Amino acid sequence: MVTKTKGMEKVGVSDNMRGFILAVLSSTFIGVSFILKKKGLKRAGAAGTRAGVGGYNYLLEPLWWAGMVTMIFGEVANFVAYVFAPAVLVTPLGALSIIVSAVLAHFMLKERLQKMGVLGCVSCIVGSVVIVIHAPQEQTPSSVEEIWNLATQPAFLFYAAATISVVLALILHFEPRYGQTNILVYLGICSLMGSLTVVSIKAIGIAIKLTIEGISQVAYPQTWIFVTAAVVCVITQLNYLNKALDTFNTAIVSPIYYVMFTTLTIVASAIIFKDWSGQSVSSIASELCGFVTVLSGTIILHSTREKEAAPPAGSISWYICSGSGESLKSIEDDHFITLNGSEYIH
Repeated sequence: MVTKTKGMEKVGVSDNMRGFILAVLSSTFIGVSFILKKKGLKRAGAAGTRAGVGGYNYLLEPLWWAGMVTMIFGEVANFVAYVFAPAVLVTPLGALSIIVSAVLAHFMLKERLQKMGVLGCVSCIVGSVVIVIHAPQEQTPSSVEEIWNLATQPAFLFYAAATISVVLALILHFEPRYGQTNILVYLGICSLMGSLTVVSIKAIGIAIKLTIEGISQVAYPQTWIFVTAAVVCVITQLNYLNKALDTFNTAIVSPIYYVMFTTLTIVASAIIFKDWSGQSVSSIASELCGFVTVLSGTIILHSTREKEAAPPAGSISWYICSGSGESLKSIEDDHFITLNGSEYIH
């Protein structure tokens, strides 16, 4: 996150330019990672059980790992970008990953986005930018203990409990019934867990920084609690993001995931750091308009998405011997029947 300084004049043009370049690189890496992971998931699904129905063959697919490495580079670049430039500059540039993934999906995966889908995509980006611009400024904690104290206050405990409850409901009830038809099930799980990941990662980052500076945070149990929470949240995110990419059009997954993750992260950060109290009426009104725009764009994207072709149904083949009472028949005298779905060839 950005370390506050006394006066905006201390944030030089060169620092902003570095942050801008890193943010663009981050969005490019993340956009490319969506496509690489998607192609890896397709290959893995063709060779075995698809990720969308619980398979893990993608762990043996080099393209999927290439996508993972690319995504890690993108996230690292995004983290460093916040060191050089303000969040108002860096965060909206994350929308560039949507454009990158949509363009690459068109050429590499032959996926198309309908005209109304383009409008929905633009609405999502505009709404997200409005929310980020008018979001409250975040106070940067100075220790792991400080974040722990903030995370154990009633407001954030309620948010965390509500988030975990919704995630469990989505996993246990909604995923078996609607996971393959409603994209919001998988991405809802990813985004909700992602909002908790941000808090954990921030605590880990502060612990690493303080330890490097000579103030070791290894002995504090809070540090390891945050590490455990981050590992669980990240694994859950990756698992359900893979299912979303394997089941739905990439041009739809990336903008909806970006919007939901950004929105929930802002909400979680505002709750834990109590920054909403300093908001002006105009800023709150602008954020509400941004939320409405995001919601409208999400609905348009979901209603106009291009469904991917269903995997080929299993085939059953057998033969019926012609005639009766004959002990020996040649293969030419037999009839073969193959059933595919509801059609058959005789």
